[in-house]
Amino acid sequence: MGLSGRIPRRVEAATKAGLLELLDQATSAGWSVAATCRVLELGELRAWRWLGRRAAGALADRRPGGSPMHGLLPAEVDQIVAMFHEWGETDRSHRKLAHRGSYLNRLWVSPSSVRRVLDAQGLRLRPLPRPGRSARRPFPDWVEYTPNQIWIYDTTHFPAAGMAALAIEDLVSRKWLATVVSVEETSTQVQLGFTEALAAEGLVEAVAARQDAPLDPAGDDPHRPILLAVSDNGPQMTSGSTREFMALCAIAQHFGRPGTPTDQAWIESLFGHVKAEWPHLLAIRDPATLRNELEVVRYRYNGVRLHAGVGYVTPNDEHEGRGKEIRKAREAGLEAARQRRLAYHREHHKSRREPGDVV
Repeated sequence: MGLSGRIPRRVEAATKAGLLELLDQATSAGWSVAATCRVLELGELRAWRWLGRRAAGALADRRPGGSPMHGLLPAEVDQIVAMFHEWGETDRSHRKLAHRGSYLNRLWVSPSSVRRVLDAQGLRLRPLPRPGRSARRPFPDWVEYTPNQIWIYDTTHFPAAGMAALAIEDLVSRKWLATVVSVEETSTQVQLGFTEALAAEGLVEAVAARQDAPLDPAGDDPHRPILLAVSDNGPQMTSGSTREFMALCAIAQHFGRPGTPTDQAWIESLFGHVKAEWPHLLAIRDPATLRNELEVVRYRYNGVRLHAGVGYVTPNDEHEGRGKEIRKAREAGLEAARQRRLAYHREHHKSRREPGDVV
């Protein structure tokens, strides 16, 4: 019968007949019905019910549902089929067909009733194919995963002050490089932010050296970028003015997939932590105060707050090359502490055996 363990709630008629034969053989050999049911892991009440149904020749389960008083009328079934042929290619959903019927004052049924009738008639709606899963475009081969090679930027909002803040972050070290607070979100803010970040990181001379060579501002030259700028597809990021500015600064652009914020997870994480750990920023109404507070927060984010994404060092440590040394020092310190504990407990170990214990 292919059964093991407790008998399932629903079994075929042939399985029931086989179990009842085993029950008959056991009882004829002197076993009680209760003892046999315990061995078969079959409920005794269930066994007696099956015996009665076998005597009546009705071991097979009846079709569920019976004949409900609220069942669909024949005319309603015909209307569902007619709605399928008239509107199936337009609505492509049993839910929409159900609402289409009431919308046209022709039919008032639930979506599950529409689906059940169509299944019984062998009719199938054809939903539109789902778009395929896209893959994140990898960074160019020339990019090295080191500080000042990949910058990421985006804009977040502070509704109380009515301002938008553009932030630029080093994707590798997670250092928050620059902030531009403005009521506008245009290519001007992007240019101001990158100009400030390039100056702060000492890259202006490298940009000036690249500008001496002939360059077409309307196109990117993948052979001469100084870094990669990652962003979403916002209008201020994809505008022609931003493209020309990035080309003049020898900065290559890399855009995430539309509608996929996880492609910019690094900068989204920055905004999330800043607003969660410094919630007073969301209550500031004065733009000048907001600018000053964001600079204070940026200082603490870069130089005080330990960042889990770079091994629990500060972004400044990782950006300036101290992160690896700090992580190694922690590993060495953990091992030294472990050795000290071992030596201490070996020296001060006392037997836990009580005088009355049996050896």
